[in-house]
Amino acid sequence: MYAFDIATSDKTALYRELSAALDALTADEPDGIANMANAAALLWQFLPDLNWAGFYRAVKGELVLGPFQGKAACIRIPFGKGVCGTAAATEATQIVADVHAFPGHIACDADSRSELVVPIVHQGTLLGVLDLDSPIPDRFDAGDAAGCEALMAILAPRLG
Repeated sequence: MYAFDIATSDKTALYRELSAALDALTADEPDGIANMANAAALLWQFLPDLNWAGFYRAVKGELVLGPFQGKAACIRIPFGKGVCGTAAATEATQIVADVHAFPGHIACDADSRSELVVPIVHQGTLLGVLDLDSPIPDRFDAGDAAGCEALMAILAPRLG
C-alpha cells in the first residue's frame, strides 16, 4: 500500500518526512480510529528509542486508551492526573525527562523513563493526546515536541 523510506539522522528532516508520510496515510480516510492506528504504527516504526507510542482519546471528561504500539497500557486516565492527564487538562505539550520525578506519574510500564505528550486540539476541542514513552532518560526535546505538534496538526482534522 505505502512504502516509506525514512532514514535520516537530521531531526528536522525526520519530522518533515514523517509529516509527508502521515499526510499520505490519512488524507482520504474518514475513520479517526484507523488514522490513529496508522499514526501510532508510523511513529513506532520510525522514531528511535520508544517503548510505547499511541493515543488516548478524550471521552466524557477523561482520557480513554486508543490505538497504540507497545505493552498493554492503562485504559482510563482522569484529566489532570499523570503526564497525559496534565497535557489534557492544560492543553499544553509535556516533555518529561524523568517520569519518576513527575508528580503523580502513572507507571503503566516500569521501563519508561521519559515521556512526551502532545494534546490534539481541533477547532477549540480537545480530541485526545499523543503519548510517546522511552526507556531512555531525557529522550525527548523541543525538536521532538515541535515535530509531534506538527504531526498532530495534520491528524487532528482527520479524527472526526
